[in-house]
Amino acid sequence: MIIVNGRLELTANHIEALKPAFGAMETASRNENGCFDYTFSVEVNEPGVVRITERWESMEALRVHFATPHMSAFQAAMSEHSPTTAEVHFYEVERELPRP
Repeated sequence: MIIVNGRLELTANHIEALKPAFGAMETASRNENGCFDYTFSVEVNEPGVVRITERWESMEALRVHFATPHMSAFQAAMSEHSPTTAEVHFYEVERELPRP
């Protein structure tokens, strides 16, 4: 499984303007083959920080995701409301542990 963890710093106005793009991206991505989860969230204690959390079946599923029309549309929206900082990390996970 591939876990993607992203962190974007944006202005409140940019977050508001991007909400439709965030929603569209979540919906379209969750309907892709190999996507287990795709979520944007605003941090409670840092309201200018948006987290991106994704879970994918494989790197191949993620590569297909990067080539989708909704990814292109999302990148266009992001270019109009660029974050001041952006970090994205990818992790390969062998297995999910049961809850303690």
